[in-house]
Amino acid sequence: MVIGKFVKLDPKVKFYYTLHPSPTIVLVTKCPNGRFNAMPASWNTPVSEEPPTVAVIIDKEAYTFQCLEYHNEATINVPHIGQADIVYALGSTSGRDVDKITKFNIKLEPSETISVPRWSEAIASLEGKVYAKLDVGEVRLYVFEILAVYVKEGLYTQWGWDLTKTSILLHGAGRTFYGVGRMIRAQKVQ
Repeated sequence: MVIGKFVKLDPKVKFYYTLHPSPTIVLVTKCPNGRFNAMPASWNTPVSEEPPTVAVIIDKEAYTFQCLEYHNEATINVPHIGQADIVYALGSTSGRDVDKITKFNIKLEPSETISVPRWSEAIASLEGKVYAKLDVGEVRLYVFEILAVYVKEGLYTQWGWDLTKTSILLHGAGRTFYGVGRMIRAQKVQ
């Protein structure tokens, strides 16, 4: 691979594309109207192991923001590459206007540690409770303490996902998604 010189970009013009593709999750929340909502989010990251936490960024204008302020639990669901169309549809529709769970036939099943259900067709689901919040500009960073983690049998190993059997969905930009193509194990440093 040939690597050229750096070219300066304006940080106000989609600076975050330099950090994409990134894993996409579907956050299921409980909302003030009593319904559950599902929203994709590609701005997410593990934060710590003790306690186990994951951060997810939510725009303050998003309906999911209202839902998390109403009820501080959520499931963080990991879709596979074959679910790009449904994930894009969920992200292109507001739960303020539509019951997305019904409209897109999202199958939910009860969680074991929280009152918000998990997406039964995801390949992993993490049950979490809001641990901390931080406002940054137009968004709020929610840190979830992870209370339980479930993965689909046969797809996960001690090294993470078995990429010969599945691929997590990575979001590029807009309606562009990617899958993970191969596993590379680095050599040990001597």
